[in-house]
Amino acid sequence: MISQANGHSFFNSAEQFLGGYRVQIATLPEFPNVGETSQLLLRVTDADFNEVDRFTMGIRVFFNDEQVDTFRPKLHEGSHWITDYVFETSGNHIFKVDLYDMEGTQNVLTYTFNMSTQSPFGYIFFLSITIGAAIFFIVMGYIYLPKRLGFGSKS
Repeated sequence: MISQANGHSFFNSAEQFLGGYRVQIATLPEFPNVGETSQLLLRVTDADFNEVDRFTMGIRVFFNDEQVDTFRPKLHEGSHWITDYVFETSGNHIFKVDLYDMEGTQNVLTYTFNMSTQSPFGYIFFLSITIGAAIFFIVMGYIYLPKRLGFGSKS
């Protein structure tokens, strides 16, 4: 019997095991836009993938090796933490997620994740694929549609 089912993982997501705990992080939307509010989705489980009852976590955000933002450590009930975040610059951001006071650990566990924002190249790529598909269908229609409708030359 299936006890759990998951959809596809977000493209802008990651997980890391450290000190007997797993931290997962993702953004919603999958590729955040600069200057717009996005959500950070975090989840903490033990090594057996069981969700924890509570956890204390803080986050440090880096861009170009410079700390640009921080979330002070805070106790969270349950295994999930969802918070709003606005990316101010385009590019890769390093999120250092600090997990405090977990059972069986002596120190702070620091998980490091690379999160990206939407770049102009993402739009260019999508537009290029769309234009290519449209041209393909126009050419196929130009070649095969006249023959089906009887407009082609008859010998």
